[in-house]
Formats: sequence, structure tokens, C-alpha cells
Amino acid sequence: MFPEIRLRRLRRTPEIRAMFDAPPPPASKFVWPVFVVAGDKRREPIDAMPGQFRMSIDTLIRELEPVVAQGVGGVLLFGQCEDDAQKDGDGTEAYNPRGVVQRAIPELKRAYPGLVVMTDVCLCAYTSHGHCGPLRPDGSVENDAANALLAKVALSHAEAGADVVAPSAMMDGQILEIRETLDDHDMQDTLLMAYSSKFASSMYGPFRDAENSEPGQGDRKGYQASYANLRAALRESEFDEEEGADILMVKPALFYLDVLQKIREASDLPVAAYNVSGEYSMLIAAAERGWGNLMDMVRESLMAIDRAGADLFLSYWAPRYREIFTT
Repeated sequence: MFPEIRLRRLRRTPEIRAMFDAPPPPASKFVWPVFVVAGDKRREPIDAMPGQFRMSIDTLIRELEPVVAQGVGGVLLFGQCEDDAQKDGDGTEAYNPRGVVQRAIPELKRAYPGLVVMTDVCLCAYTSHGHCGPLRPDGSVENDAANALLAKVALSHAEAGADVVAPSAMMDGQILEIRETLDDHDMQDTLLMAYSSKFASSMYGPFRDAENSEPGQGDRKGYQASYANLRAALRESEFDEEEGADILMVKPALFYLDVLQKIREASDLPVAAYNVSGEYSMLIAAAERGWGNLMDMVRESLMAIDRAGADLFLSYWAPRYREIFTT
């Protein structure tokens, strides 16, 4: 004990600290979530997410060059309708084989053969009501009908060449339905990443602005997990693993490090952490007000996600990986 034992000896200099600190997660474990839109030469700033853009396919390919050069492992594609007139009650544009995501996948694979291309599988950006499946007369989502539509979306992405499809609608049984559909169409090699413990969080606001996916009425608390019910959230991951998921996910990341750690301890599957839009934007806002150094806060937050057990980082910080971990 003190004074014989002095713990500060192990952190006295930067060189000593570097010997014993854990290394940062490599760039290959980072995935950049991107918003792809129809058209050419489009690069529209997202006001609520400084530094992020809605991009047409040609622009995205150009923007990816320095990101891929840093060794970032993949992208997660989010699409949307070209205009609101394409939206309907079932979100059928989501599985249009000529949709923007379906067209982006092969072009990205041609431009960057080594890049892992993931796709978000949901309906909310394509439905006229903004929910993640067709609605019953009482306004609730019809779970099983939604699953059938989500399977069509996932299959369209897989057939376009996606390496990973990631259903985010939080419907009961969606993983099983998608896995069976993929297997029935000889898509056994397509990875299935489950948004398994996805919470009804207040941290999605900037994303919904970017994706134009705010529900017209009500909210998504009837199908996304409650942050006040840990056991139910953990069961979501257990069930998704049993139904055939290859990767589990916790979303958001920073507010749910305890959940991430528990799932990491309970499962041998890879666990992804989605460092969501609100977590991204709040650090930028704090830095802009002079309440902290941005890169220091980002680095600390990503190391916290790593320490909790994440194998994969879905983060809007991915394009700045080199800046974050070398400054």
C-alpha cells in the first residue's frame, strides 16, 4: 500500500503510458453509415449532422476514396425515395430492384472490391406514414406483414451484391423470415446483422432529419426496445441469435455500454455498436461551445465502446479515423 506502492509510476510519462494502454481499435473494424440519394453530383449537407451529407452514388464513390485509404472496413447504406410521391403504406419502393440502394451496391463493389458493403433493411423511409411496416386500422404496425416485406427488401439487397443485410425494424421474427428467404434463394453467404437490442432512444433525431423518416403519427416505442427494461432488451439478442443472426448489434452505443458488455459476455457472435447520430452531433455541439476538445472527446468515447466489448463500430466518425487516433 501507499507509500510503498505508487500507481502513478505506471503513468508518469507518455512513453510509459503507451506501453500499458490498450491500443485503439483498428480502422478495419469501423463502418461508415452513409445516406445515398438518387441523381448525380449531389452532396447535400445534413444540418443536424455537421460533416455528413446526403450523396448521390457518383459523389459517394469519390468521397470514399480517402476513407478506404485509411483502412476503414465498410459502409452501411441508407436509402430513401426520390420524392414523397413514391411512398406508400407498404414501403414498396424499398425493394425496387432499381432503387438507389440496389443500384449503389454493385457500383461500390466495382469501385472498391475490398470494401464490405452493408445495407439497412427497413421500410420507414419509404412508407407514407413513416413507420417500419404496414399499419393496422388502429395505427399499430402489423408485425408479420412487415416481416414479409422486410424479407423482400433484404433479398433485393443481397441479389444486388450486399455483403451484409441489417434489418432495423425490430419486428418479432424478422431475422428468421429474412434468413429463410435468403437461404431459399441461394443467398446463404449473405451475412445477417441484427439490430438486436435497438432502443426507443431520444438520440435518433439528427438521423431522422437526414433520412426523412420521422413517423407521421405516434412513435416507435411499440416495437423498439425500452431503455427501462434491460431483460427484455437482452432477450431480443438471444432470440435473434437463435433465429440465425450472424452479428448482433446494440444501438445506441454510448448510453448503453452496460447492455453492450452484457451481450458480449453472453454470446460468442460478433457484437456491433452503433454510435448513433445524436451521440455524434452532441460532441460536435459541445466542442463548438468550447466545452471540450472534439478529438479528445471522440477518442475517449470510441475507446469506451471498445472497452465495453464491441467487435464492430458503426460510426459517423469513421471517415476521420486517422485524425482521431493520430492527433
